[in-house]
Amino acid sequence: MNAVYTRTKTLNGNLLGFCPGCMHGTVFKLIGEVLEELNIDGRTACILGIGCCGLAQEVVSYDLATAPHGRACAVASGLKRSNPDTVVFTYQGDGDLASIGLAETLHAANRGENITTIFINNGIYGMTGGQMAPTTLVGMKATTAPDGRDPGLHGYPLHMCEILNQLTAPVYLERVSCNNPANVRKTKNAIRKAFQNQLDGKGYSMVEVVTSCPTNWGLSPEKSLQFLEDNMLREFPLGVLRDR
Repeated sequence: MNAVYTRTKTLNGNLLGFCPGCMHGTVFKLIGEVLEELNIDGRTACILGIGCCGLAQEVVSYDLATAPHGRACAVASGLKRSNPDTVVFTYQGDGDLASIGLAETLHAANRGENITTIFINNGIYGMTGGQMAPTTLVGMKATTAPDGRDPGLHGYPLHMCEILNQLTAPVYLERVSCNNPANVRKTKNAIRKAFQNQLDGKGYSMVEVVTSCPTNWGLSPEKSLQFLEDNMLREFPLGVLRDR
């Protein structure tokens, strides 16, 4: 399986940290291909979120740093402002970006920071044990919501692309998935556009990737993919929300 991922020089082939059925490996491969095709892999820096996203430190070969939980967009903003020629992107999960880092995400987008955010939305806290995330679906069970998410107790799922779409500054917001080959191609195109926007100095771009988490959903990889298509994509429809 690792041979699939060693086609790009930005990956070292060590994907042992990702559970079977997880889409992180596919997304990192797409990022790596785009960086190479744009010839920017030698001047790119990734700011990782905490959790499963942080496992990238075992996978990628370009520069990266792990920010304190939720602070990736703030760290990326500082890095980009102090090193404007560096291509800077964050790679964050829903707990990191939409919960603990909600303020940092909103303010970086609102300032129009010239950075790129890759947002992985699997509806659950992954590495830390399956707690309810801001994107957990109504009725979906989690370790901190054993009876399922109850809007009366926990509120409703946050839709980050739609929230950021209320701001003036962001230039590009798209929600994609890697649930089938056609959508993998669309995801790669979205990632490419988000990086090209940064190269062109346009400002803040975010690509949200709706993914599965077989381990914490308690499903096989095949059934988790079906759950994603039947439930996650109904709550988080794919498409471009803004493209300036």
